[in-house]
Amino acid sequence: MTEAKKTKPVTASPDQAASSIKPTKETYDRLQQAHEHFNKALFGGTLPNALITFQRRKGSFGYFAGGRFANEDGHRADEIALNPAHFTSRSQKDILATLVHEMAHQWQRHEGQPGRGRYHNREWAEKMKEIGLCPSDTGVEGGKETGEAVSHYIMPGGPFDVAADKLLNKGYALSWKEALDPTAITGDGNAEPASPKSGQRVRYCCPQCDLKAWAKHDVRLLCGTDNVQMLPSE
Repeated sequence: MTEAKKTKPVTASPDQAASSIKPTKETYDRLQQAHEHFNKALFGGTLPNALITFQRRKGSFGYFAGGRFANEDGHRADEIALNPAHFTSRSQKDILATLVHEMAHQWQRHEGQPGRGRYHNREWAEKMKEIGLCPSDTGVEGGKETGEAVSHYIMPGGPFDVAADKLLNKGYALSWKEALDPTAITGDGNAEPASPKSGQRVRYCCPQCDLKAWAKHDVRLLCGTDNVQMLPSE
């Protein structure tokens, strides 16, 4: 009786394994999933699909731009931008809160009356609280709810908190994050702005909409329209 010949398990080569990984699909499928989940849970499914992009802007968690894109048929799509540079340092829930913050701007564009210019008005603030994100110009309790530059904090047990937990408890995660390897980064994305001398008043500029303001060199200014940190400029 002859012994059966043993066969070695077939293992994929490193190149084959790498080709089976699809970072773009894995990332954007999850972003689409999150937008659809919160649209249904917090906005009654009224928001149109947006084109979610990654924009690496220093000091920015994200921003909203209405009708930014159009296809060949003339259909328009809003842009919701997220900054992947902050994904490693922030929790999954905080990243999702930024997405929903921008969705609140999207809601107001289609269903409400946005404030003039860059002003976050009372309607927007009330909608934010309704969905469980408390507007605050400081990002913590006690800050102003309206104005030119307004962030938010998560209301514990609020609608967003509950909806986010429901999604996260199903294993949701944005698995691709920025590699903390400075040698792998090319281009001018890491350029630091000029550091003015102490006591000088300098001009700050929003890197997204070019809004300008003058202030002391060591302040932190936030553009209310684009939710990005304004940077010192020459």
